[in-house]
Amino acid sequence: MHELTIALGIGAAVLLAAVLAVRVSVRLGLPSLLLYLGIGLLIGEAGLGIQFADAELTQSLGLAALVLILTEGGLTTRWSEVKPALLPGIVLSTVAVVITIGVTGAALHWTLGFDWRYALLWGAVLASTDAAAVFSVLRSLSVSRRLVGSLELESGLNDAPSYIAVVVLASGDEIHWTLPLTAAYELVAGAAIGLVLGWLGTHALRRAALPSTGLYPLATVAVCVLAFACGQGVHASGLLATYLAALVLGNSRLPHRADTVSFAEGLGWLAQIGLFVLLGLFASPSRLLDALVPGLVAGAVLTLVARPLSVVLSVLPFRIPWREQVFLSWAGLRGAVPIVLAMIPLSEGVPGAQRLVDAVFVLVIVLTLVQGATLGALARVLGLSSGVQAKEVEVDAATLDELDAELLQISIPKGSKLHGVYLSELRLPPGATVSLVARAGGGFTPVATTRLQEGDQVLIVATQQARAATETRIRAVDRAGRYARWKGESGEG
Repeated sequence: MHELTIALGIGAAVLLAAVLAVRVSVRLGLPSLLLYLGIGLLIGEAGLGIQFADAELTQSLGLAALVLILTEGGLTTRWSEVKPALLPGIVLSTVAVVITIGVTGAALHWTLGFDWRYALLWGAVLASTDAAAVFSVLRSLSVSRRLVGSLELESGLNDAPSYIAVVVLASGDEIHWTLPLTAAYELVAGAAIGLVLGWLGTHALRRAALPSTGLYPLATVAVCVLAFACGQGVHASGLLATYLAALVLGNSRLPHRADTVSFAEGLGWLAQIGLFVLLGLFASPSRLLDALVPGLVAGAVLTLVARPLSVVLSVLPFRIPWREQVFLSWAGLRGAVPIVLAMIPLSEGVPGAQRLVDAVFVLVIVLTLVQGATLGALARVLGLSSGVQAKEVEVDAATLDELDAELLQISIPKGSKLHGVYLSELRLPPGATVSLVARAGGGFTPVATTRLQEGDQVLIVATQQARAATETRIRAVDRAGRYARWKGESGEG
């Protein structure tokens, strides 16, 4: 009991320090994951002296954290943003991964003298961009929806093929000609499981009248974790199943969606904090110095050769402008995913795996500092930044069972074209009415001449039949203003 008390106390202290570190990282302009790694190093063998060297446990906990991070990423990704970039995102998450593995492996074979299998293993570990890093950085930038959508889809989907490649190369088994067929099965089956469970979860949650609001977020996350377990259980891609299930759920009309997203974001932060602190605790500063040269060489090859080449070849059919290709190349952020993937060969006892883990650790720190800190400036130099971060209107819903209706809560964000629109100009469908507007700490019942403002909280009661049309109309006016219909904005997606 005494040891448990100490462990809980240390864990709570580390979590509070990590949460406070977010504010520090924002002020300093540094990615927060570096501070989490620093906390892990501080309490590790070179700091407070806590010894931790269990690679298999680190891999398992890291994989669990990735599941939660992908769940948060899928739930918070808007289909309207990724839909225009669907094909480029899919190609970047598959074809670009294969090219990155081949180019990185060949370069390390020739420059560092690695044998081919070991060199390709390095390429597979480094091929995946990091969902947590990409989501956190991109959503603070004001670049086009197509760019954001391409990168978010890539980071959410490319963990699966990278994971498959690492497992195959680390196993030591002979690479058979059926490998592409096996990989295709794992990806297709994982995608099917994620989409089906996401659809089933959506319909079940919309029909269930749970006794507490807090149960909806728990059930939603449970569906995503179940998708991972089902995928892995049939030897398919559980990571892909997790992300797609979350994507389906996050873009469905779930009850209490805002609460669910907020809960998932909290879990995502907890997973990131725990993962990076754990990785910092696992690392040994003395070994990191020895891995400095191979880590920097691998980082240079990845950033300056493999990533740009994979992007150019992958997006060639889509005629993406060269400025956007440059941004896509530089925005291939690495984070926890390569380190977790590097734990697989280490736990399998692959010769040279410890060197790989240490080099990847160095590479992630350097690339996070260089790429994460310069991405916003690059967007401005390339003329891709609008200067205003776009944020779509938030629509939350709660079921009113006895009335066969739903209560919609709309938060009008800064920059929304709902600002200044008269209530009569909303032209909501029959069966929907605005019941309350909350503004500046107070609330009032609106009339036809009430003008909406930025920061308003608007409550709309809509029947089940009118709910979908009401939400699409709100989104249409948010995007195009009072003349949305004349401008051809439907609000779909």
